[in-house]
Amino acid sequence: MKKAESHANKSGKAAEIPTAAAEPAAANLPVAAELTPEQLEELKARAARADEYWDRLLRTTADLENFKKRAARERVEAAQAAAAALIQKILPVLDHFEMAQTAAQTAGVPPEGVASLQAGVAMIQQQLKSTLAESGLEEIDASGKPFDPTWHEAVSQQETADVPEGHVVQQLRKGYKLRDRLLRPATVIVARKPAIGNAKPDGGSEAVK
Repeated sequence: MKKAESHANKSGKAAEIPTAAAEPAAANLPVAAELTPEQLEELKARAARADEYWDRLLRTTADLENFKKRAARERVEAAQAAAAALIQKILPVLDHFEMAQTAAQTAGVPPEGVASLQAGVAMIQQQLKSTLAESGLEEIDASGKPFDPTWHEAVSQQETADVPEGHVVQQLRKGYKLRDRLLRPATVIVARKPAIGNAKPDGGSEAVK
């Protein structure tokens, strides 16, 4: 006891006494030697299952990425195929237009030739309409119909008593839709009631002053 005190006095520090609290927490965990064979087998099985699940996750992630790339590629290919099919249908119409232009530029076309040229151009127009209609293109004819902002685009209003208010009094440009998808709205002028001062007197009688 005296030797310990003298040693502490010489070093200037109190002697450190190890305690149980200072031991590492890992010392409280069971070591492999303390596990039973059944526990070791269970740990091995869990480790094997964890490896299997990890491999499955990696494969699933890789499959998902490949699916996304394949789907994107198929969408592009489908769009290109649809465009190519439509263009192939329109090419004969383009050929006929070029033939009509060549005929129109020919010098000395007689009057009956002009009429024949007009008929040919009309046939080409009908051919083009039929080709586009087969692909799902529909005209939006708004003349005389109630104004519908879904399919119509109003550029102005016109006072008139000949067409009900809110109806299309004049269509300036046709609209088109591809099946149920709007491609271009019909440009229209919408009717509105004429002002009282601009209304026509009934029976042609003069307005009261």
